[in-house]
Amino acid sequence: MDNTSNIEIHETAFVTATFRSLNEKLSGDYYAKLWTNSKTNLWMKDYLSKVSTEDVFTHCIRNRYFLDITRDLIKQHKIEVLINFGSGFSMYPFLLGDSLINIEIDKPEIVNYKQLKLNEWQNQGELPKREINFIGVDFSQDYEQDLFSKINNIVQGKSTFILIEGVLFFLNLEETNRIFNFFSKLQKPNDYIGSVSYRNTIKKTTAFKKLIAFFNEKVTKTSADDYLTLEDNYYDTMQNYNIIDHQDYFSVSTKVDHTIIEEEDTILNEHFYLLKKE
Repeated sequence: MDNTSNIEIHETAFVTATFRSLNEKLSGDYYAKLWTNSKTNLWMKDYLSKVSTEDVFTHCIRNRYFLDITRDLIKQHKIEVLINFGSGFSMYPFLLGDSLINIEIDKPEIVNYKQLKLNEWQNQGELPKREINFIGVDFSQDYEQDLFSKINNIVQGKSTFILIEGVLFFLNLEETNRIFNFFSKLQKPNDYIGSVSYRNTIKKTTAFKKLIAFFNEKVTKTSADDYLTLEDNYYDTMQNYNIIDHQDYFSVSTKVDHTIIEEEDTILNEHFYLLKKE
């Protein structure tokens, strides 16, 4: 299926989905291939050759970690609502069964296009039927009050798991503090957050330097300082939340029997944090 004419909506969303589709057994995502298109494939091949061939697996591992975590929380009856901030073209609702209430939040052009395509594929029988609540948000504006109201109208006091992956890297610290403060107001005790970020040491790696060079060539001129990294103590000192689990690409790879071939310096190693509200 070719969405080439629409790839300008958000190229990274298409590329991330394509990465997940390249190793379905590892990612656990058997629907990501629906987003594949010819322009994305060219962009992706260029990226892998110039940045890191391991990125196929890092994206698969990230999806697998949160997929397994969410399944466990559902099985233990600890969550009723999955709220995916910066949802892109992730396919969790179709991989997790129909018991969850799903809320997907992203830029309006992303969620509008995603809703259109998902409805189309469900009607064609390519996806199982799911009810998904889509909310388009411009995070550069004062979004909190309106978004708080919209989410609460859906959640209605139920237990929540907020997932924010592949987002913080592109925010600044002020924006990140703002969004976690929003989460704290939104959630109640025993609710969960799943967060993804890089440690500051990533900026010293060959892979990161190649990433910046690629962004400068393909997207926009930036420097290392334009991208957010967070140390563990950012989460350790977060008010009202405790770290329940902390993994990274290497530790999760070991758990799922994925053999890493590349050297650590050539890998963009993401850290995964599971937080529980007090």
